Amino acid sequence: MTRTYPDRPIVGLGVVVLRGPTVLLVRRAKPPNAGAWSLPGGAQELGETAEEGARRELLEETGVTTGPLTLVAHADVIDRDDEGRVRFHYTILDFAGIWVAGVPVAGDDVSATIWAPLNALTTYNLTRKTCEIIDAAVSCAAGMATPAG
Repeated sequence: MTRTYPDRPIVGLGVVVLRGPTVLLVRRAKPPNAGAWSLPGGAQELGETAEEGARRELLEETGVTTGPLTLVAHADVIDRDDEGRVRFHYTILDFAGIWVAGVPVAGDDVSATIWAPLNALTTYNLTRKTCEIIDAAVSCAAGMATPAG
């Protein structure tokens, strides 16, 4: 199935990776939202669970791994062209996890990565929904296992 003008929604997966008072952000290299800062993630592949896909996308885009993942939110992204036809349609499942290993390096579909301070997220022009997802992840982080070391 093509990602532009699809015949049904595509399942997308996002990961909020927390490390102390920071969150991992990526700058998108391809449409939709090329050039925008967002959470790492991508499309689920046939035969993988949502969590397996989230971990794979995180590793492919950033080289980072996390401990246990918790499903914290979902988002629907529907982009229409000037004629009202659906150009992109993603239903995104967002997970949260605590950083375990890896130095973020832009790979796959991203042009940059950054550990963004949680108290300075307005700098990155994130969508309101992305900020809500990060807030939900921070709220549930207290119950997540922290890596040893």
